[in-house]
Amino acid sequence: MTLLAQTCRANAAALDADAIAALLPQVPGWSVTDGKLARSFPFKNYYDTIAFVNALAWISHHQDHHPELTVTYKECAVRYNTHSAGGALSDNDFICAAKADALFGQRGGA
Repeated sequence: MTLLAQTCRANAAALDADAIAALLPQVPGWSVTDGKLARSFPFKNYYDTIAFVNALAWISHHQDHHPELTVTYKECAVRYNTHSAGGALSDNDFICAAKADALFGQRGGA
């Protein structure tokens, strides 16, 4: 089953380095930075940036898995990690990264 088709689970377990390395190619453009799964999304203007943020907030609420966001005029930086896994990465982070990518693709991006 693809990451996009999966749903986040409560109390997801921390992934080891091999599992992270296996999942990372499934979310192109994402990288592990300071222990978090991270990517920046570029936009044409502030309105498009905020529309993406609001849609991502809706997805995050329904997945019950919330990213750290940094929002500027033409960019939204998204970082995932799993607090219930001690701040490590879990499957939930990769599932939500795939959903963020799909959302960005639907919105057209910059």
